[in-house]
Amino acid sequence: MAQFDNRYAQATAAARAGVAVDEGLRAYMLSVYNYMAAGVALTGVVAYLLYSAAVTGDPASGVARLGNGTMLTDFGYLLYVSPLRWVLMLAPLAFVFFLSFRVYQMSVSAAQLSFWLFAAVMGASLSTIFLVFTGASIARVFFITAATFASLSLWGYTTRKDLTGWGTFLFMGLIGIIVAALVNLFLASSALQFAISVIGVLVFAGLTAYDTQRIKDGYYAVVGNAELAAKSAIMGALSLYLDFINLFTSLLQLFGDRE
Repeated sequence: MAQFDNRYAQATAAARAGVAVDEGLRAYMLSVYNYMAAGVALTGVVAYLLYSAAVTGDPASGVARLGNGTMLTDFGYLLYVSPLRWVLMLAPLAFVFFLSFRVYQMSVSAAQLSFWLFAAVMGASLSTIFLVFTGASIARVFFITAATFASLSLWGYTTRKDLTGWGTFLFMGLIGIIVAALVNLFLASSALQFAISVIGVLVFAGLTAYDTQRIKDGYYAVVGNAELAAKSAIMGALSLYLDFINLFTSLLQLFGDRE
């Protein structure tokens, strides 16, 4: 009887430990998704506010005419035409490298602040989409992206299939996209841009599922260390945020209606 009681106690303790891990994992993933969603929201707000300040319908206060009948303000000219546009374009990439190499040496509050600053800078960089695409098509593609991202991330979280092997191929595809995009800055080829967008959709769709599983599996390496878990959640949010933004811009290039 004593032996039975001992086995029952061990099984109960193991079950309770499993429940605790599951609850901890859910809380961890929820924090990742909350950071990511708040970052996307901040990016959208900053992008729209900067665009609103950069354009005007009043010819008397405009300095450069756009093709859709509006004009750039002095602020818009500084942002989109002057050499500052290169800083605006490259600043998000610099932030990604900074966070990737420094986040674990920061305090949690500094890592959070860096993430919010990055999301704001990305918003400034993405504000140019309002100059190119109609607002209706931007909204439509955003909701398509959100539905696609949610489905892929849910699959990556729940699947029993090991997606680790995808990493090498997806990383190679990502490097190819970056190189091709840099080349196309000078070539301005519509055919190359189309190819980049198609490949981008495939790569970032795969990365959404892959990164979700990687973030989930990474929880077990930080469980029990609250500070490390908080920083890992921020980095996980950064990965999913980048997957979402790049999937959105790739789909927008394919399906967005231009002004």
